[in-house]
Amino acid sequence: MDIFLRAKHWQLFLLTFGIPIIFEIALMGSLFSNIMHNPNPNPAAVLGSLKFFPLIMLLFMGTLFSWFWAVATGLQKFMPPGVNMKLTRFKVFFFIPLVYLILIMVGISVVLGSNITDITNPAPFFIAFLIIFPLHIFSMFCIFYCLYFVAKTLKTVELQRETSFSDFVGEFFLAWFFPIGVWILQPKINKLMQQNALKQPDDYPIQS
Repeated sequence: MDIFLRAKHWQLFLLTFGIPIIFEIALMGSLFSNIMHNPNPNPAAVLGSLKFFPLIMLLFMGTLFSWFWAVATGLQKFMPPGVNMKLTRFKVFFFIPLVYLILIMVGISVVLGSNITDITNPAPFFIAFLIIFPLHIFSMFCIFYCLYFVAKTLKTVELQRETSFSDFVGEFFLAWFFPIGVWILQPKINKLMQQNALKQPDDYPIQS
């Protein structure tokens, strides 16, 4: 995962925002073009044209979560002595929203790629809402914890001391608004990687 720690900010920006937004514009343009040329479009066909939308989200979320993992785990070897991050908890909270988002994208692809014939029965949608809503809320909590952990890890390595939330609140919000924050956070990470490149592994404590 060091590739994400050494990547340039513009490379991560392209993967998380640039390419997906171009793909989305092209997809929306194709969709509206089909609607304009067909006075009575089939709703199922219109929805079916959106079946590639999960691919956009997969590129965005795949890069973002890979960056989370790289920062949270890859910088652990640079932690100052005596500072122990709860890496196991991060890993649990990391995989919960990841699995949830994959299942959601698969579900959307299946629904949009199928022939929808009966959308008047609200029961299946209500049941799906009762299942998805609490999972969605908990996944959001897990993502915010991942943002917290990533920001704390980065600032702790940068300052080489124990940190509180007031120390890394800026990094937290920059990671939250990643397409903007990556232009500030990634150069810091690149600098940390360069500074520690010549140090020996024995200079750092082993983090569990």
